[in-house]
Amino acid sequence: MSENINYGKRWYDRDPILKEALELLRLSSDEQKEQAKDFMLKLQEDVAQDVIERIYEIVTQYQGRGNRWYDNDPVMIKAVEMLRQADPKTQRVAALKLLLALEKNSFD
Repeated sequence: MSENINYGKRWYDRDPILKEALELLRLSSDEQKEQAKDFMLKLQEDVAQDVIERIYEIVTQYQGRGNRWYDNDPVMIKAVEMLRQADPKTQRVAALKLLLALEKNSFD
């Protein structure tokens, strides 16, 4: 019998830094979320064009209809999906930067 490891239901639960960054973002003020969206969207440079097209499909599918905390904001959906689609190394680097920016309340 093989042992299954349950990392959680959400895609970001597997990485504790990524999980903490997104949880902190979820609890942030609206102003911080606005700044974080721009920060996370800069990841577009690191993600392939076909992934970006898939992200736009996801935005259309979930905007205002999903159950996730970010589903009511199309730009936040795009930003979080961009992070989700990035490779694990990019996710971790972005999560660390996001954590630091949120803690300092500075996205410069």
